[in-house]
Amino acid sequence: MLALARKANESIVINDNIEVTVLEIKGDQIKIGIEAPRSVPIYRKEIYQQIQKENRDSASTASPETLSGLMK
Repeated sequence: MLALARKANESIVINDNIEVTVLEIKGDQIKIGIEAPRSVPIYRKEIYQQIQKENRDSASTASPETLSGLMK
């Protein structure tokens, strides 16, 4: 993990096309802004983990008939 110190209104750039900016610092909360292409999905980690869990659960409960129907 790379850890960087930033102040309000300072940014970091990821892969030439994603910019993360510290918008505001208030107590123990930091508000960030993310500029990225629309093709790049951005999720809060807890939401991303929930999506992954639901995908795993769906895959493990799908019947072979359902899966073969998707291939047609």
